[in-house]
Amino acid sequence: MAGSVGKARAALRSSPKRYSGTDPPLSLAGPTLADLQRTAELEKFLVEAGLYEGKEESAKREDVLSEIGLIVKEWVKQLTRKKGYAEQLVEQANAILFTFGSYRLGVHGPGADIDTLCVGPSYVNREEDFFVTLHGILAEKEEVAELQPVPDAHVPVLKFKFRGISIDLLYASISLSVIPADFDISQGSVLCDVDEATVRSLNGCRVADQILRLVPNVENFRTTLRCLKYWAKRRGVYSNITGFLGGVNWALLVARVCQLYPNAVPSMLVSRFFRVFTQWQWPNPVMLCAIENNDLGFSIWDPRKNPRDRNHLMPIITPAYPCMNSSYNVSTSTLRVIMEQFQFGNKVCQEIELNKANWNALFEPFHFFEAYRKFLVVDIVAEDDDDLRLWKGWIESRLRQLTLKIERDTKGILQCHPYPCEYSDPTIECAHCAFYMGLSRKEGLKKRGQQFDIRGTVDEFMREIGMYSLWKPGMDLAVTHVHREQVPSYVFEQGYKKPCPTMHANQQEQSDGDGTFSPYLESQLKRKYISDGDGHVDLCKSVKRASVSPPGVGTPPHLGNSVSNVVCDSPVKFVSSVVCSGAHASSSHDDINIEQAQLTTSPYGSEDTSASGTSCAAVGAVILADESSKLGNLTSDLEVDTIQTMPLHTSLECVAQKGETKLEEIRRLASNNCAEFLES
Repeated sequence: MAGSVGKARAALRSSPKRYSGTDPPLSLAGPTLADLQRTAELEKFLVEAGLYEGKEESAKREDVLSEIGLIVKEWVKQLTRKKGYAEQLVEQANAILFTFGSYRLGVHGPGADIDTLCVGPSYVNREEDFFVTLHGILAEKEEVAELQPVPDAHVPVLKFKFRGISIDLLYASISLSVIPADFDISQGSVLCDVDEATVRSLNGCRVADQILRLVPNVENFRTTLRCLKYWAKRRGVYSNITGFLGGVNWALLVARVCQLYPNAVPSMLVSRFFRVFTQWQWPNPVMLCAIENNDLGFSIWDPRKNPRDRNHLMPIITPAYPCMNSSYNVSTSTLRVIMEQFQFGNKVCQEIELNKANWNALFEPFHFFEAYRKFLVVDIVAEDDDDLRLWKGWIESRLRQLTLKIERDTKGILQCHPYPCEYSDPTIECAHCAFYMGLSRKEGLKKRGQQFDIRGTVDEFMREIGMYSLWKPGMDLAVTHVHREQVPSYVFEQGYKKPCPTMHANQQEQSDGDGTFSPYLESQLKRKYISDGDGHVDLCKSVKRASVSPPGVGTPPHLGNSVSNVVCDSPVKFVSSVVCSGAHASSSHDDINIEQAQLTTSPYGSEDTSASGTSCAAVGAVILADESSKLGNLTSDLEVDTIQTMPLHTSLECVAQKGETKLEEIRRLASNNCAEFLES
């Protein structure tokens, strides 16, 4: 330990004094002996947490990048010859592979993917040459698996695994007929005569290089960033796609703190990070350098000129031209969650500096399912793993829109916390996963009896999901409202005990003797399992019909309540529904009721949708209890509202050609597979 401290002090003395940024440093103070000691303890913790890969895996990554580099070079030569260019140009034809993201910044861990960019000549295009020809070449390689083109993404990408290592490959065609071996991607001239998609593809590398140039000490930056990325994942705020912060966002925030404290070591930088950003006055932007503008004509982030930029809540600006807001996905709800997590981190770091806590306390995982009493569950199912990967990617990329729509339609009072983790039931063999979103009322607003009608919100979300151009039979979706006690056990971390709810006496009577099963099982087993009439239950690949029981037919009291439920059968059809009226809350609580209504058909359904019953939907009673989610300081004795739920007035049973699946069969199967009855 003493040797590590000595090395750190020597590195500090030898580090160059480079100060950069839009403002001067807040402090030039160097570390004390205690700071160096805490840094050594932090680095030891990160090593023991397995955040560094071994030499063997590092060497494998380099070999994989070399092999992919040779493949793209040969690909360009083949295209040059095929397009009829002179043999001299064929010999000079070249493509260069660049890396960006965590690998380029030097903070990747074991199993992380590699973000790569292929830069090719002007006559090799993205639409046909990259996504068709190169895709075909890669598909024939034995080393390549899980090949997935995403041409319609904001940044078009080819995803695959090469010898087990995940690769995200972008392509940029620049205005040169020959790419020189010493091509410098940081030069502004590289952006001449290229389209917006190419600019976005090039900027990943350009931003990474600029970050490394603008931080005063690269090694301290890397250690701090590795630490805070791990912290963000543990606390559930690492995901750009769901409205939190992704890798480049965290890198820019850490880089800014490094600029403000250029002589600080990692333990100091982690503490200062939380100190700075708990006090940051958003939407004031975070910038590593002044915003550059030139005559190339690309739009840059400028709220004075661009009305859309004025709506950004947490602007974190990229340092390379054209400067953009890298965190435009952040919403009101996710900003609230991020700030509360910053406050948690700041409090723990203060205790660490006072020797009242250690680094383990900072990385305590966030207990999402204790923080909320009500959840929306987005269940996703597909025919096989390949289809699930495509279908899930499409839905996940639009979950942020559901959050924004709920904020919009409830005027920001109903807050939605999308949790950036996917879950699957290990006892179910079909390809499936689920995402959870915590629901709460905006803190300080306690209007008794207020109701929210989110039927239109979910319908609009479903219509957008239904626009998926690569939809296949078997790709299904269900959006369900569940209570905390209905959350299945498999979503909890190993060793973390699921909290037991408090029930009313009538709920206890209704629950006595019944097996409680997961929202996923309730919605998916009904669709995926059918009875052959002899009591055997088989996997049903495609549900053709569904019968809706008339009002008055009860369902078990602990089933999830479907807000909207989709079963896609070519062409895409779904029935949208919300909960029925009749839910009653305990009079001791100020509750929010979600508006409820009968089944309605979607504009996407064909004329015979309601008649044939092509979708399975369960309609039930929902109460959203009043709560103020305490994200930063959760205690194990959180109170659980006791809810009186009326029997569900509708039950849905999937119908096979031989007859209906009995609800008792489904309940028995679910109970035997994975569900566990919860007693108060």
